[in-house]
Amino acid sequence: MEEPVRAVKLLTVQTGKMQSESEFAGEVRARTELRLGFRVPGKLVRRQAEVGQRVKAGDVLAQLDQQDFKLAIDAVRAQLSAATINRDLAAAEVRRSRSLKAQNFISGVELDRRQAALDAASAQVEQIRAQLETQTNQSGYANLVATTSGIVTAVEAEPGQVVAVGTPVVQIAQDGPLEVVFSVPEGSVAALPVGSQAEVRQWASNTVMSGVVREKGALADPVTRTFQIRLALDPAVKLPLGSTVTVVPQALSAKGLAAIKLPTSALMHDQGGSAVWVLEPASMTLRAQPVVVLVADGNEAVIASGLAPGMQVVAAGVHVLTAGQKVTVYAPRSSSGAPVQVTAAGAVGPVAAASSAK
Repeated sequence: MEEPVRAVKLLTVQTGKMQSESEFAGEVRARTELRLGFRVPGKLVRRQAEVGQRVKAGDVLAQLDQQDFKLAIDAVRAQLSAATINRDLAAAEVRRSRSLKAQNFISGVELDRRQAALDAASAQVEQIRAQLETQTNQSGYANLVATTSGIVTAVEAEPGQVVAVGTPVVQIAQDGPLEVVFSVPEGSVAALPVGSQAEVRQWASNTVMSGVVREKGALADPVTRTFQIRLALDPAVKLPLGSTVTVVPQALSAKGLAAIKLPTSALMHDQGGSAVWVLEPASMTLRAQPVVVLVADGNEAVIASGLAPGMQVVAAGVHVLTAGQKVTVYAPRSSSGAPVQVTAAGAVGPVAAASSAK
């Protein structure tokens, strides 16, 4: 049975301009973030810092139990007292030995031995005094002090917890320049060089700022397989930490570039790929033309290869058509009664093949 002749809407393939841009969601962070921990181990007994609190250099953020440090200091002080007494006795012994040596009651060797004992006692006093200073410092390290001014962005330990040396307790976002952190797929990281410009837009307002790519991640995230990009903002920019922004890198933007675009309704699947129906004007039949879709541009697909300007393709109803099927051109009427056709680029013009369909 002969297939019916169908009326189809056609688009004339033309080169248009890209309208969409590559956009990424980013987070505002401080340029420098510090994770502070104690320089000595101990039990956390108090934490003054809270998330969102503004601190300045020298503020006490948390404290460890100092009882053990006090006992250690007392023990070293007792050792220092004993060592000092031993040194003083050795010094007195040396003074007496010099008097005896002057009277030839002892030998020079004996005097040298007693002088060596004095020197050793004096050295021991200095050693224990240094230990006392170290223990005093250790006691001071039981107070976690802010090293810079900023805002507390995280607390990672609670009172009652025993922390080891260097265990992060408080995280501070240092006052100063801000940056935006976002992630890009592997295919885009090479096209985004350090120093390239990007547009930053606030989600909560229409404010638009500029930024510069400062750093690119060397390794992909093990879960998302994306690369982290750090975008430096102007030092004068003030944004809430943790706020979300939209990043539009200029190096990845295709806006304004020439491209062949088709509505997605013109595409069909053909042998595992994409294809369109192309009109053969001489016979008014259709043939399947494989195409390579590069990317989406809004509601349209950007065609990388397979089509050339001037070709006519079916714009809709592609899944009910077959190869070699005869068709006629559906031509909507304008207000003047003349048939018109909308091209792939959005221009309006007469249907070139309308007369051939009759």
